[in-house]
Order: sequence, then C-alpha cells, then structure tokens
Amino acid sequence: MVPTSRGRRAFTLVELLVVIAIIGILMAILLPAVQAAREAARRSQCTNGLKQLGLANHNYHSTHGALPFRRGGTCCYPGANNGGRLSAFVALMPYYEQGVLYDHIRAGDVANGISPGGPYAWASWHVWDTAPAILSCPSDAARVGRMHNYAFCIGDGTTGLNPGYSEGNRGVFGQATRFSSISDGLSNTIMMSERIRAGWNDDAIQPRVALSQEVEVVLGIANGIAGVDMQPNLCLLATNGRYYRPGVVVKALWGHCYTDGQAERTGFTTVLPPNAPACSTGNEPSADNNDGLLPPSSRHPGGVNVLMGDGSVRFIAETIDTGNLGQPPAGSGHSTYGVWGAMGSIAGGESIAMP
Repeated sequence: MVPTSRGRRAFTLVELLVVIAIIGILMAILLPAVQAAREAARRSQCTNGLKQLGLANHNYHSTHGALPFRRGGTCCYPGANNGGRLSAFVALMPYYEQGVLYDHIRAGDVANGISPGGPYAWASWHVWDTAPAILSCPSDAARVGRMHNYAFCIGDGTTGLNPGYSEGNRGVFGQATRFSSISDGLSNTIMMSERIRAGWNDDAIQPRVALSQEVEVVLGIANGIAGVDMQPNLCLLATNGRYYRPGVVVKALWGHCYTDGQAERTGFTTVLPPNAPACSTGNEPSADNNDGLLPPSSRHPGGVNVLMGDGSVRFIAETIDTGNLGQPPAGSGHSTYGVWGAMGSIAGGESIAMP
C-alpha cells in the first residue's frame, strides 16, 4: 500500500487569538521592566554628571581656597561688564574639561565687540548658545541649546536670593564659601541638585498663563504669589495637583540659561520638597525676582538626585520631611523646614538622620 501524505493542520482562529493574547500579556509584563531599566541607565548618567561637577567644585576649592560665587563675573567698569551675573558653571569650566571654552570667554571677542570675560549671560553670543554636554540629564527630553539640568543650592531661605557678590544666604552657594565654614559637615550638606528644563519657551521672556491641565508645576515658576516668602505653603494654593491652576501666570525660567547666575535660572532652595511647585512674590513676569520658592526637580520617578558637599550623590524622595511650611524661614540656627531645610543650610547645627 502506498502511504498517503497528510497536510499540516493550520491554526484555528481561536488558537491565533490565544497566541496574540499571550504575546500581549508578555509585552505588558516586560515593557515596564524595560522602561525601568532605561530610566535607571538615564538616572545613572545624571548621577555621574553630578559627581563630575562635585569633583570640579572640589578642585576649584583646592585652587582658590573657596567655592565659586553662584553669581559672579565682571561688572561696573568700562570694557569688561557682564553685570556680575555669570553663573558658577562658567567659573568651574576649567575643572570639568571645558578649559578651551573658558579661555575663549576670558579673551572675549574684541573684533565683534565682546569684551574679555564675555557679555551679559543672556546676550546673543555663540559661546553662550550651547551648554556643555555634562550639564544635561538624558531623563529630560526638553530642548537643549543653552539650557541645562543642574542647579546650585542657595539654602533654606525665601528672600534676598540675588543680592550680588557678597551673598548671605544659608546654602553652600549663598556666597564664596570655604569648606571650613560648612560646620554641619560636607556629608550632611547639599551642594547641587537637578532641574527640569522649561521646554515651551526658548527665550524664557514671554510668560504663559496656565490653562487647565496644561502647565506642570515642575516646568515653571508661578508669578506674583503673595506671602510665600513668609508662609511657603501658600504656594500650594496655586496648584491643582501636579499642574498650576487656570489663570496662574507661569514663567519659563527653569534651566533656561546655564551662564546666568540668577537664582531662578541656576539656583534652588530647600524649602518645598523636590518636584513641588515654585512661586515668586514679584508681579513682573519677565523679570528675575529676589523672593520665592525654588525647589529642584527631575524626571526620575519620585524625587531628585542631590550632590552632597563631600562629592557623594543621594536620591531624595518627594516625601522628605519639610518641617513647618506655615512659618517663615529661620535667620540662624536650626532650619524651620525639617530635614530638607537642614540639608540645605551649611551651619544650622541640627542633629538629623540622613534620608
């Protein structure tokens, strides 16, 4: 008898649907793990960026005997005027492998009217137009240009955030600080943290009026919020969850200009917790204000990385203790704002358990 060949049985529709369902379930299970792994890699890069900046600060201190001014530069005499507003990122350049760029800034561009030391930080100059790659965190996908993702700690204060060369704020970058002045200990004191770039407005001059579910609190500063300098929890009234309430005027100064030392551009405070709203008391939406709340922010779920004074990096959760946000800041001694405020001040004398 000659054997007959039998054809291969095809999948039925039900079997095909089962296979598709199984594949869908596997993707649903694996996708969050893949996304988490990618974010972990991005967060690691951000951590490494902060560590490099920590090393730069230590090397600067070893050379000059103090940390750089958060806001410095040349000012007030003919031929060399950038308004004394250059950020510490400029002073630190030789210490994070940007020595060539720093030399260019020191030399200026006399042929094109740029004095030695460079022009105002917000001026149109090709040297200012692109931030060094080390200043960007890959977790934040906003436009780059001269934008950046790191900021300097001003401390737990809410007023007088931009008083010039002889700044008296309680943070590491309130003035040209010596390590010996940080009596709370380098390992207990925050030096730098992260900042989400405000991505909607390249020049950061035109404010935006918040509409429902439109402007995240981490993307800008609520303008003209009275009383937040003395009662920080009033800032929360300008929000609806993770968004600013409709009608709130929001300034897009966050991470806009790495060369500008103004507090709203390259500084942060340790009053409201990470990823909380930011508020200023001033009513001029296109100007930098001296009083307000400027918490750090990131795209890492649940908190931000901070660089400590000893060069280590910690992750600080949004739930960190912030003490009594209904009271004004302390002028001296223990911080009003709990563990978070204590970590931001250099000489509060608190005894705290580090998070």
